Amino acid sequence: MKVVGICGSPRKGNTEWMLRKLLEEVAKSGADTELVLLRELAIKGCDGCLSCDIGGAERKGRCRIQDDMQRIYPKLLEADAWALGTPVYFELLSGMLKNFMDRTCPIWPKLEGKPVVGLAVAEEGIGKAIENLKTYSSLCGMQWVGWVTALAKTPKQASRDKELEKRLERLAGKLVNTLKAR
Repeated sequence: MKVVGICGSPRKGNTEWMLRKLLEEVAKSGADTELVLLRELAIKGCDGCLSCDIGGAERKGRCRIQDDMQRIYPKLLEADAWALGTPVYFELLSGMLKNFMDRTCPIWPKLEGKPVVGLAVAEEGIGKAIENLKTYSSLCGMQWVGWVTALAKTPKQASRDKELEKRLERLAGKLVNTLKAR
């Protein structure tokens, strides 16, 4: 089993901690895990050209934009499950994670059935962030397994919340059980 975590935060803080904790728990089951920090990658925005969706066989399923997303695609396809993590801005997911999701257009048909969990952390309110993640997973035909949210104002605040840690452990267990049942 392999689970990839995608961190849509522009800084090291609560979202990254939550993803690392979740992946650490998943790894205890023997699964391989990997955390992708979008802030460390150069990923351009989708320009809507549709070359990944139309044209000859040489174009279908490939993005013409040459950037770090090209090396992420194989990891996403090889993974048995995903964990998407985002800070919340204006009660929505981060632009960084939305940009990443847009750029999965070339591979979305191959994501069908993959289990996915969502994590979101906000200063005051989660708003529609989890709904955004659920909508994305539904459009890709992925299997939504669950989510954990947290409220935190400072970069290390989430790591001091023992109840949050327990909720992440439970979500990791649910994800592992979902993978084992497949």
